[in-house]
Amino acid sequence: MSKNLVSNLLIDYLEDRGVEHIFGLCGHTNIAFLSQVEESSINFVNVRHEQISAHMADGYARVTKKASVLLSHLGPGLTNAATGVANAALDSIPMVVIAGDIPSHYYGKHPHQEVNLHSDAAQFEIYRPFVKRAWRVDRPDLMPEIIEKAFQLAETGRPGPVLISVPMDIFSKEIDPALFDRVKQHTRSITKPSMSEVKAKEIIEKLVNSNNPVIYAGGGVMLADAAEELREFNEHFDIPVAHSLMGKGVVSDDSDLTLGMTGFWGTKFINEKTRTADTIFALGTQFAEADSSSWESEYTFDIPNTKLIHIDINAEEIGRNYPAEIGVIADLKEALTVLNRVAKELYPMGISNERIKKEIAENRKAFRSSNEELRKDNSFPLMPQRILADVEAVIPKDAYITTDVGWNKNGVGQQFPVYQAGRILTPGGFATMGFGAPAAMGAKIASPDSVVVSLVGDGGFGQNPALLATAAEENIPVIWIIMNNSAFGTIAGLQKAHFDTTYGTVFKKSADFAAIAQAYGVEGIKVNTADEFKPALEKAIRLNKPVVIDVPMINNPVPTDGHWNIMDIYSPGKEVHHVSVN
Repeated sequence: MSKNLVSNLLIDYLEDRGVEHIFGLCGHTNIAFLSQVEESSINFVNVRHEQISAHMADGYARVTKKASVLLSHLGPGLTNAATGVANAALDSIPMVVIAGDIPSHYYGKHPHQEVNLHSDAAQFEIYRPFVKRAWRVDRPDLMPEIIEKAFQLAETGRPGPVLISVPMDIFSKEIDPALFDRVKQHTRSITKPSMSEVKAKEIIEKLVNSNNPVIYAGGGVMLADAAEELREFNEHFDIPVAHSLMGKGVVSDDSDLTLGMTGFWGTKFINEKTRTADTIFALGTQFAEADSSSWESEYTFDIPNTKLIHIDINAEEIGRNYPAEIGVIADLKEALTVLNRVAKELYPMGISNERIKKEIAENRKAFRSSNEELRKDNSFPLMPQRILADVEAVIPKDAYITTDVGWNKNGVGQQFPVYQAGRILTPGGFATMGFGAPAAMGAKIASPDSVVVSLVGDGGFGQNPALLATAAEENIPVIWIIMNNSAFGTIAGLQKAHFDTTYGTVFKKSADFAAIAQAYGVEGIKVNTADEFKPALEKAIRLNKPVVIDVPMINNPVPTDGHWNIMDIYSPGKEVHHVSVN
């Protein structure tokens, strides 16, 4: 077989770029490429459903901070993966999707599995609403240029997925290797936009002259790998830091300047601090609805009465939901580097604010005390707070945690301490049920020496339990803690509170996930008393292999001090939130 086939040269390119893993699933349109992967240094991570591979690639990219590679088949393969790719897109995670497509010489003939009801040879358009760009490779000689553009676009600006749809015959065409050699000469490190010292001085003086400024950090700080620069800045001036859900972990939860998560699942203390601030310094955040209590000024943010300074890599986010007095388009690591340098020149001794540190310490102690009874509760099924308390006591501080949606995501954001940036992976913008369990496998592949724990509900894990086949086959030592309340719990609590029914939200029969795990060849542990959970988790860490721990849980709602406008849509004027569902 010729070494100058597109499939061979593409694999050489990916190796040269440092790609070590490709996540995906086979199909007749991509096996010409897949078969050549076997001869390369790249590991193909084989799955049983494309959504699993997309979430694995997402988790992998969040840990490595480089674009992951996803391989898909056409038609149903591409649509199966779409949910995971869209989740990555809304959370700004870089990913290059390579998808097989119909043969180019069959355009217009409507061949097997083509999506063609509105136009011919238009598979790539399915992804157009959520990827940064979708290419179809119409000539083999275009492949080198497109793949180079794809990685650059995925990783620069606001990161995100891109799609390359490759007609299957293109993989088997010969081209001149010089076309790939040429793009390999292009830089892999592009200088990112910074900010001027003049603007940095203006921002610093604005903050210093504020009576009660608050830094509001989003997931963009993590994407820019700027957590250390943020810590240096906020500690120099003793400015407290609140964060969005996606900003969880950007500042350590044991810092005496960390307020915590805002919005619907934030506490009253945190929301009041951001609402009554005279200046909000926002970094890498879009002020999402749940984080901002549906943008209603009496709950979380009172902008423009509070003045806003907003830095983001994406110009579209500045002014989208709140008007900014100062707006800066910049990479956050670059911008904070300038801010730290200017801060030390203007205020070499820094500024101390013992009052805010004392307030935060007192509130943290009071919140912990109010939760302590639930954290020690021996009820069975377990209280969710007890589950989190036992996890906190057992896992190392540098463990990776993935969440799904529901109590595990909202409760962790509100109550579970995270000490290192980037150590919690959660589905934000798309809030995809089914993300947490496979994303943990991607994280473990990216960081094999780390403990990786997935906190996931039975509804979320039940989306794709076939991920266990990949875990067993690849020996990926992830620990899945299934917080099993036999329901789509958050929705059941909403429905019960507003409509006095749990129709369609509570399961009549709960699966035995430990038995399911064992059927796949994975260690499965069923917890039968409250006191069995902690030893089971300790055992799982010692085993260093894939383990499922099925933990029956009482379906209590996460306490909510913020606001979400859907409550007013359901029950106007009644101030009803969630309720417990038994």
